[in-house]
Amino acid sequence: MRAILERQEVQMTAQLTAAQTSAIAHVQDQRKRLSDDCATIFDFGETAWREYRSAAWYVDRLRAEGFTVEEGSAGMPTAFYAEWSNGDGPVIGMYAEYDAVPGNCQAAATHRAPRDGLGYQAGGHTDPHSGLGIAGLGGLLATKAAMEKHGIKGGLRFTGEPAEKVRGSKPIHAAAGYYDGLAAILSFHPFYMLPMCNTVRWDTHCGAAYSMIYRFICDAPQDWGVSDTPIPQSHSAVRAPGAGEALNMMFTASKALRDSMLPHQGGWSMSEAVLTHGQATADNLPAGLAELQYMIRTPDIPMAEQVTAALDRNAQAAADMTGCRWERHWVCKSRPGLANHAIAGTVWEAMQAVGAPAFGAEAVAVAQEVQKNAGMTVMDDPFLPEMSQLLAPQAAEACLRRDLPPSQRNSTSDDYTDMTWHAPTARFFVARPALRGGPYPPWVMNALGGIPATIDPMVQTAAKILAVSALRLLEDKEARDAAMAEFVERTAKDPIPPLCDYDPPIGFRWPEYVTTARGFDWWIPSGMDEA
Repeated sequence: MRAILERQEVQMTAQLTAAQTSAIAHVQDQRKRLSDDCATIFDFGETAWREYRSAAWYVDRLRAEGFTVEEGSAGMPTAFYAEWSNGDGPVIGMYAEYDAVPGNCQAAATHRAPRDGLGYQAGGHTDPHSGLGIAGLGGLLATKAAMEKHGIKGGLRFTGEPAEKVRGSKPIHAAAGYYDGLAAILSFHPFYMLPMCNTVRWDTHCGAAYSMIYRFICDAPQDWGVSDTPIPQSHSAVRAPGAGEALNMMFTASKALRDSMLPHQGGWSMSEAVLTHGQATADNLPAGLAELQYMIRTPDIPMAEQVTAALDRNAQAAADMTGCRWERHWVCKSRPGLANHAIAGTVWEAMQAVGAPAFGAEAVAVAQEVQKNAGMTVMDDPFLPEMSQLLAPQAAEACLRRDLPPSQRNSTSDDYTDMTWHAPTARFFVARPALRGGPYPPWVMNALGGIPATIDPMVQTAAKILAVSALRLLEDKEARDAAMAEFVERTAKDPIPPLCDYDPPIGFRWPEYVTTARGFDWWIPSGMDEA
């Protein structure tokens, strides 16, 4: 067995160029710093459009590493655009995400607990984007180090992508040209569903996503129910129901829409969130403002347009019945993804050279402690077996297609898809820590994404794959040209231009951290949480 392993190691080493070997060594040398960086972003736990500390951290770090950085790119305060050049040559794009999710505050601990000084309603990393972004940074810096050491010409572009959970920044960056002119884009994500674990997407990329905010304004309540006969005693007069009732009607009607309008298969979904709801301290006045956000995930754009038209009709009806007017404000309009077999093959070769992440004895001990504290059976081998296995892209594709209609080209949703229309893009997944058995409460996955022993293997492996893939593309003109030729052919066959025709939706009442006389806290005070 040892001889076989040694032969495999020799074969793996032979597949790597000197620059690629240097990049892997760089990630190894930086693993402690990557671990600390990942913990830093995890502890920030900042949510969509309010990732102030996270974005500032990346900007400072990239400038210290020799990158030229534009803060607030495309009008988004928590986005950035960084670039570095080692001379004329192809430019490779990578990126970081760093937004967390409200209501998922979890410490990097083996039991359920919010981060220090906060309650459970605060933001927390679920995917986790903390690990995603630091893996991207680690791959970027390893590529840069190898390019400098081995004299490889070309450049690197690194974008900071806020608000991914509402599909926020990438459609905006795309429309503003930030992905134009790239030879390739490398898109990494922690695995979140089987079979997409330690593999690369092949044909079935993510679908379209629309998100919008319906705003109801009751600014002329005196005009609702108006009569020629004056009514004394204003407190008993007929009053406009107001924006709160409009929101309630919209919410209820659109739930009926979700249940009846579209097929119950095919990877589409619609969800909603209340952003604002009236004036809580008013006495006898109708609520003047209410806002309801929707996220629509569909395989294609026509389906997203169909759902939007139905929601618009519901909004008009709700406004008519409650004495309001209504507005629709876009959060995102994201295109479905475009496949590219050539670049997917290049990344798959890099993934095979690097291998799957290894979760050692310390990670196993952490996972077992989590199982115990979650009230589950403690297992000798607590992790999913798929975490330590590589899966060929074609095999993953075949498994994915088993649950989809033959006519459906895209499934689920993620806004990396907008990048695929501007440069050859590979989307790959590396195992994050996930436990056998279950179902587990949400805090388990969130905690495992923050504990260094369990999340570091994913971060380091993904950083190596990113660096090796980038260097393969920089060093191999034939691979680069094949990816670009396929990109040109596919985009010419069925072009979809950017859909973003709106300003960044940064001015809404997005959940965020606040500092008051009471100190630093989530916008829902920590004292309101369950014990």
